[in-house]
This record gives sequence, structure tokens and C-alpha cells, in this order.
Amino acid sequence: MTTTGCPAPAGKCRVSTRSPTTESGVPRKESALDSPLAFRPVRPSAITPSTSAAVTQVSLGRTAIAWPIRAGTATGVLGQVHQSVLIYIAVVVSWRASAPPPFVRLAGHPLRWRLLGELARSDRRVRELVALVDQPQNLVSYHLGRLRAGRLVRARRSTFDGRDAYYCLDLEYCAEALAGAGLALHPGLRLAAIPAAAPVPSCRVLFLCTGNSSRSPAAEALLRHRAPQVEVASAGSRPKPLQPNTVRVLREFGIELAGRPPQHLSAVEDQRFDYVITLCDRVREVCPEFPGRAERVHWSIPDPAASGGTDEDTYPAFQRMAAELETRIGFLLAAIGAASAKASVQEV
Repeated sequence: MTTTGCPAPAGKCRVSTRSPTTESGVPRKESALDSPLAFRPVRPSAITPSTSAAVTQVSLGRTAIAWPIRAGTATGVLGQVHQSVLIYIAVVVSWRASAPPPFVRLAGHPLRWRLLGELARSDRRVRELVALVDQPQNLVSYHLGRLRAGRLVRARRSTFDGRDAYYCLDLEYCAEALAGAGLALHPGLRLAAIPAAAPVPSCRVLFLCTGNSSRSPAAEALLRHRAPQVEVASAGSRPKPLQPNTVRVLREFGIELAGRPPQHLSAVEDQRFDYVITLCDRVREVCPEFPGRAERVHWSIPDPAASGGTDEDTYPAFQRMAAELETRIGFLLAAIGAASAKASVQEV
């Protein structure tokens, strides 16, 4: 444990190298609170700059750091400190990582890594994952359960067959967990975010759902809005008029879709696409083969109008649909860009 110049507003920083103890002075066992980055926060309102000085202590591994802060804060319970306190303490700490972060422990298992890789490409049912990884179903289900418990994977009941469930990778949470794993190893290991306007090559994308009234036209509009160079279309197996809430929710993104007519799947089934993305479990079962070598992807997104009720009742579901589509489209564009870059390198 090392420290460098550590001025504090109310006095000097002091370092204690004694092992953490209970209030009675008996050495206690290490817990998650002893992890270098595992501070349990207290209420921000508990910390006020107008009160007198007191000492609060926080544990880093087997080393405790104590510094003066204002009285009237949290009671100085070991392992508890609010992040706003830390801005006053210029302490540089070096430590040895005691255990891998949860993301590393979960994703580091070979079979779980393969499952994550398959789910990064498309939402899948258990039996599909069993065939892809060539492992027994009970073993695949066990590891999927571990990934769900770790929040890396989510599951949704299929709208085509209620006995089935689709598993999907929570890409946003994975990105946060991966970034946290890097920082746990070294403060300099920060992941660079993909720019919102990252260059994407021209390609053709088709979105499909049953009615072509909410999910697929919303996905088409959002992708065109973010990447105008991508040629995008949408269609449905049983088209019906555009949902009013689809028009309303897209206006939140600065997109006007009013008056757009629905389109039947037969109008595009003879065309070539680079990506064919089904957004509905039902249409996935009837999706035809397209000419060329289109990459088939499935995003199992619930129908926002399925619950019934008035437009006001269902509008929150449309907002959730649009938010999920926007997130998934961002990662889709990253994948398209990466695939193009890889192809360019191979050609060279």
C-alpha cells in the first residue's frame, strides 16, 4: 500500500496498516467490503461541509485508510463512505487485485463464453444453443442460469410458443461490466466508447415483424435516421395500419412517420439484403429464404400493443420498444462497421 501527498480540508491523511477489526477489536474475516473498489455508499445528505471534523475509515484489502472529514456524517462504519467524500482526498493507492470481477468469473468459463458469443449475434432458444455449442441441454440451461443471475443475459417467453423462451445478451450491461473489469485491474484500462457517428459502410438491411405497424417500421426509421447511407426496408407477414403510438414515439427522436403505408413481406422477398432481422417470434417461423447470403438475425421484442387498452395505456410499452431498438441498432452499426473493416483487411 502506498500513498502520496494527501491533503484534506480538515487535516492530514493518516494510514493504518492494521487488519480490519470489529467494534470489539476482534479481527474479522474479509468480505466484499474489503475489495479495492467495493465501497458501500451512504446518503449524500449525511455529508455536510458546515459541521466539525471527525474521522471516517474505509478498508482497502487488509489496509485501512483514515482521514478527517466533517462530523455529522455517517457514523464512520468500516467500509462505508460516500463518493463525494473522496473528492477531498488526494490519495494514490496501489494494490494487488484479490479476485477477478464478476464479469471475468462469469464470462471466463469456456462454455459460457461460447454462449455469450452466440447470443451476441442473435437471440436464441435453448434448443438452438444446444445445437450450436454441441453440449447437453441440462448443462447449457445451467450455464444460462448463471449468466442470467449475473445480468449478462435476459430471457423472454416466446410469443409464438409459450413453452419456449428466447435468450438475449444484454449488450449495454456487458459493456459496463467489461469496462469495470478493466478498471479493477488497472485505472488506465479504460474502454473507448464507439462514437455515435462511427463510419458505417453502405449495406442493405431488412426488418420484419407480423403487422409492420410498430416494431419493424420503428426499426427502419431509427436505423435510417442514424445511418442514412444504409439502405433499409421493413415489411410484415400480415400488414396492418401504422399504430398511432409508433408515430408518436418516433417524434421523440425527431422522426416523422405519419402516412407511411404498411408493406407485405412478398414485396421484398425477391430482393437481396446483407442483414434480415426478425423482430417478432411469429414472423421468424415463416420468414422465407432470401437471395444471396443475407445474415439472419433475430431480436425477440414484445409487441407494444399486445396488452390492449387505450393509446395512453400502451404508450410506455412503445417507449420501451423504441429504446430497446435504438440500443440494438447502435450495436448493429458497430458490428456492420467491424465486419466491413475485417473484409477490407482480408482483401489487402
